[in-house]
Amino acid sequence: MGQLELEIQRRREPDRNFSVGGRSFYFFDFDDNVAFLSTPIFIFHKSTGKELSLSSGEFAKHSATIGKLGPYQDYRVDFNDEQGSFRCFRDVEFSRLERLLGKRQAFVEDLAAVLGYGDFQWKGPSWLYFYYAVFNRRPVSVITARGHHPDTIRKGIRLFRDHGYLPAEPNYLSLYPVSHPETQLALGFGGFASVAEMKQAAIRASVLRAFDVYGYSDHHRFGVSDDDPKNIELITEEMTKLKREFPEISFFVIKTCKGEFMKREVFADYTLEKILEPPQQGSLFD
Repeated sequence: MGQLELEIQRRREPDRNFSVGGRSFYFFDFDDNVAFLSTPIFIFHKSTGKELSLSSGEFAKHSATIGKLGPYQDYRVDFNDEQGSFRCFRDVEFSRLERLLGKRQAFVEDLAAVLGYGDFQWKGPSWLYFYYAVFNRRPVSVITARGHHPDTIRKGIRLFRDHGYLPAEPNYLSLYPVSHPETQLALGFGGFASVAEMKQAAIRASVLRAFDVYGYSDHHRFGVSDDDPKNIELITEEMTKLKREFPEISFFVIKTCKGEFMKREVFADYTLEKILEPPQQGSLFD
């Protein structure tokens, strides 16, 4: 087992602007950002139909060229939820017997499996900040490309608490697995949209929900952590729009791609970027 997080002599820290009515809201992508899971993605040979398994990291690296050029130019992505490329990123319908026997969805099983490895094998680049947000009861949103039911995401993340890696379950503001059909409808998508576009909508919905739950304050601070460059650009675009609507509120985008750890503060007409040192326990933007 890896090193568990220890809370000895650790004190909870108030939000940076708590004294003037502000809260800090943490939004996290999950895969390859909070944690590395072994969930496979399948691509299919155009001629033979033979499937090839890729890790999420490999898929992210080559997704733009699959079927076009490079090592996977002869392969295609299949969007069928039951038999296609992302079938392990979706829930399946269990029989009554399977439910009685305690069968669990792939996300829960994959997360349970990696918790048996050392920390260095499964902790993603934003893990320490995820822990910080949970420990200090910051409102947390999980915005992931996965297509599981939100309850499945909640059950999986609960394992961190059950195994002693988190002191409690997150103080959830929202859960948006944006490839989940009901979640897509809730976000206003009736047809196909890119993951990045749906994450944009989920970020806006989460910000507005923060106002509903915690009230509006000019002193609120919002930060989004993601590892996908395409997502980062559309996330920044959405946060720029939000900044123009709510100019006194602070908005941040954290890019955790290819070993890089960059904090981008978003303003109405420009951004300020700062390359961060390797993550330490603490706040991203409090």
